[in-house]
Amino acid sequence: MRVLHQLSLVAGRKRLLARFWQSASQFWREEKSRAVGLAVFLVGLVLLQLLTQVLLNVWNRNFFDALGRRDAHELWIQAQIFIPLAAVSILLAATSVWGRMTAQRSWREALTRHLLKRWLDKNRSVRLNHLTKGSENPEYRIAVDVRIATDAPIDFTLALLSSILTSITFFGVLWRVGGSIDISLFGVNVTIPGYLVFGVIVYSGVVSGLMVLFGQHLTAVSERVNQSEAEFRAAVDAFGARTKSSQAAPRDTDERQSLQIQLQAVLLWWREYCWQLVRTTLVSHGNFLFAPVVAWMLCVPKYLNGTMSLGELTQSAAAFVVVQSAFNWLVDNYQRFADWQSSAHRVATLLLAIDELEAKEQGEKSQ
Repeated sequence: MRVLHQLSLVAGRKRLLARFWQSASQFWREEKSRAVGLAVFLVGLVLLQLLTQVLLNVWNRNFFDALGRRDAHELWIQAQIFIPLAAVSILLAATSVWGRMTAQRSWREALTRHLLKRWLDKNRSVRLNHLTKGSENPEYRIAVDVRIATDAPIDFTLALLSSILTSITFFGVLWRVGGSIDISLFGVNVTIPGYLVFGVIVYSGVVSGLMVLFGQHLTAVSERVNQSEAEFRAAVDAFGARTKSSQAAPRDTDERQSLQIQLQAVLLWWREYCWQLVRTTLVSHGNFLFAPVVAWMLCVPKYLNGTMSLGELTQSAAAFVVVQSAFNWLVDNYQRFADWQSSAHRVATLLLAIDELEAKEQGEKSQ
């Protein structure tokens, strides 16, 4: 029975996501020239940022090699090289924010207009109140959930593209600069080629697995938090409206108790959400502390035996952290992905409620 329940939940989530994308993708289909222009611009920025990152990684090696040689002249040259590299990196980061938020704003506008039109046509905003599932707090879904549901996918897509390209690029750095290492196992000498590549894959796999394990309930809890917040806000608004219309403070004890109960529901779900974030933070912050240390510890044996220079050590360690960060795209985005899924589901349930009402309208019209 439990397996069937889980399968039913998965099928329900897939249906909701399919319905969300059916309406959300209209912007990319109907405003193709604008959407494609923004997409090309953002991808170009990702490539330029990757190139700058590679140049900074090479600079890192050259600077520390010069430091190891105590070469003051070369250190001065490297300091001069760093200034334009840093300026370009900062400019690209700022431009990327502008481009990303422009795309998000355009997409949100298109989906909001589509949803508002369907919600307001034929007095559906009033008639939907007679439905129970998917029509609760439509104002919150349109104003808040649509924003979250259109912001996150652009960030996810760009981050994933950057992670893939970064991994491919810096794998080469790790393989070439890190080289191979000789270890002794039970008296037998074993050579591991590209050992830093295997090290970062194993480490990233462990961290990602821990994040999935610790945060497996985060999506469901986030959805309940959003729903309870919307219900409480709607109840407070309705309570205030009745107060103004009666020109006196309401004395209905039941209404006041209802507000208290809904507040308690909000606080209870926020407490559960807090514990979910505590669990995932254990993994994410632990990874933040351990990743550079693991990189250095993997490189130190070769540095101590003289087969790796100080510059190569710092370059390899930096490349290890960069690849590990790219691999841990899931770790970095797990909480936000849960929030996005929750909002996409809520937008989809409203769309399905409108679909149901439209079907009833068609049936009434044909009779």
